[in-house]
Amino acid sequence: MKTLLKTSIMALAVLAASCGDAKKEEATIIGKHDIKIENGLMTPEVLWSFGRIGGVNVSPDGKKIVYTVSYYSVPENKSNSEIFVMNADGSDKKQITRTPYREAAPKWMNDNEYIAFLSNESGSMQLWKMKADGSGRKQLTDREGGLSDYAFSPDESKLLFVADVKYGERVVDKYPDLPKANARIVDDLMYRHWDEWVETVPHPLYADFDGDKISNERDILEGEPYESPMKPFGGIEQLAWSPDGKTIAYTCRKKTGLEYALTTNSDIYFYSLETGKTENKTEGMMGYDVNPVFSPDGKWLAWESMERDGYESDKNRLFLMNIATGAKKDLSKDFPESVHSLAWTADSKSVYFTSCVKALTQIYRADIETAKVTKVTEGVHDYLSVIPAGERLIATRQSMSKPSEIYSVNPVSGEATEISFENKDILAQLQMGKVEERWVKTTDGKQMLTWVVYPPNFDPSKEYPALLYCQGGPQNTISQFWSYRWNIQLMAANDYIIVLPNRRGVPGFGMEWLEQISGDYGGQNMKDYLSAIDDVAKESYVDSDRLGCVGASYGGFSVYWLAGHHDKRFKAFIAHNGMFNFHQKYLTTEELFFANWDLGGPFWDKDNKKAQKSYTYSPHLYVDKWDTPILVIVGEKDFRVPSLQGMAAFNAAVIRGIPAEMLVFPDENHWVTRPQNAILWQRTFFGWLDKWLK
Repeated sequence: MKTLLKTSIMALAVLAASCGDAKKEEATIIGKHDIKIENGLMTPEVLWSFGRIGGVNVSPDGKKIVYTVSYYSVPENKSNSEIFVMNADGSDKKQITRTPYREAAPKWMNDNEYIAFLSNESGSMQLWKMKADGSGRKQLTDREGGLSDYAFSPDESKLLFVADVKYGERVVDKYPDLPKANARIVDDLMYRHWDEWVETVPHPLYADFDGDKISNERDILEGEPYESPMKPFGGIEQLAWSPDGKTIAYTCRKKTGLEYALTTNSDIYFYSLETGKTENKTEGMMGYDVNPVFSPDGKWLAWESMERDGYESDKNRLFLMNIATGAKKDLSKDFPESVHSLAWTADSKSVYFTSCVKALTQIYRADIETAKVTKVTEGVHDYLSVIPAGERLIATRQSMSKPSEIYSVNPVSGEATEISFENKDILAQLQMGKVEERWVKTTDGKQMLTWVVYPPNFDPSKEYPALLYCQGGPQNTISQFWSYRWNIQLMAANDYIIVLPNRRGVPGFGMEWLEQISGDYGGQNMKDYLSAIDDVAKESYVDSDRLGCVGASYGGFSVYWLAGHHDKRFKAFIAHNGMFNFHQKYLTTEELFFANWDLGGPFWDKDNKKAQKSYTYSPHLYVDKWDTPILVIVGEKDFRVPSLQGMAAFNAAVIRGIPAEMLVFPDENHWVTRPQNAILWQRTFFGWLDKWLK
């Protein structure tokens, strides 16, 4: 269910989905779009013309930045990424690649002159290098199957990289005389995950590197059926070199099958290059332990840690270990919210991180001796990453009104200066709707932060239709996010007022607010939704007879639930990849730990009060109360919330005589990533709303 939208990881996933065999493609270069916007309003086509920044890396001397920008072509239905270089203050920006191939994961080499990167120019993703001006392009690896990410050892004598290895048996392995049999034989769970049948797993490998090629490959998990980094979202951030180059730290959940499906208990392991031995450094810590980062002086290891097994949305703590003694401490013990994107200061005395507090994600700094946490930045935005670079921080930032750009941040004052300006020309032509913070009183007397976004050229003397936006997760804050599907400014540009409540169950407002939702899916958080839309609908500029309700994932469930409990508030619903039948979903999803924690367990456990209560909230039990037109959207490669959930909801609506429509994407998963699919999604989305609300 929960979608952890890490921008860099998502960008790599989209890139991988479209990489294919580069030599079979036509030599078409997809680059920056030069568009003219006549009326200043966002459209789906304008949205897909934005350049998407990713892969930011700072040179060892802190003076230069390399990063990627992905561009999308709707007519060609694919993307391409290019590499840019600029000074750390944003000056002297240059595009150093311009090819029909995909370039990704650029990283400075120690001499500050060469840049390593991944490219599919040879037909698969391999490691290359070039000078900082783009010249001297040279392929460094030529391994079967390629590689997906990498990190050089501190002295660049070795290369750590991630590659897929075979998992399990195929039919042809068991029955060699049936090579054309098209089938799978399954004997345990986790046979499919997220959007793939599990036939490979990623492993961390390392090899000797002489500056031009690699040799002597070794698989750290040789013969082990485990994955590292962990799917579906883990990347190179789950692996790390020690400063002396003698140890590799890696993240792994050493479980398979049913056991893997039931637990979140991953650990941080140290692999010694000298002895070949592995040691579990977080044994006995029962939740997610991920993303190890060594201090520059080699004395400390910082990582992100959750306490409870099976709870994927537990508080993400900043843990610290003294490498010499093994002593551990929670640096964020007195900090109320989760931490992400850890980065050490050069003196090894502090750790920078990002955290979402009251629906805004800022940069913070934790002192390792005193555990004091200092807030660095302010403002209505979300910081996604932070990298110390000499006397400044290099960070990426976004908001509901602006896609991600790169900023230079003063670590003392928090003052931020934009330096990438990738989308300046497009943004200058757009009129964005006002984003307003509103506090709504809930039915139990609490205050709930609700974002309200108004149409561009909003006229308070007019009446507008309004949309209640239901968040996914369920434990995902509605912060200052920018989405290329659920884009709030695009909704506003279609003359809708958007109501976005941070209802019960989202992080950023304390653990009590976060955890109330588990076992109470149809309870207080649904009352919170109705409190928000009722509060805004009282305004003279809202037409209370033209209210819609939309959402995906848990938000899709919310739509299905409210369809049977809205007391005729809404005139149109849209549900994307939502849970409809809890009983069926429990037996068809892959990561069972989620359902066990949030629902309480299986529906057949009659003595489990939490579970028995949870299953009474299954929307399929209330279809007899449905009375409102509904659009259902599903992706057939979604194995988290299988597409039959949405199909069952659509069928139920049609059988009951309720106006309904269904949009099915055979090649999409829990998201929609292909350009033409996304344009179709948006046209269908607004076509449905306009039909019933305008």
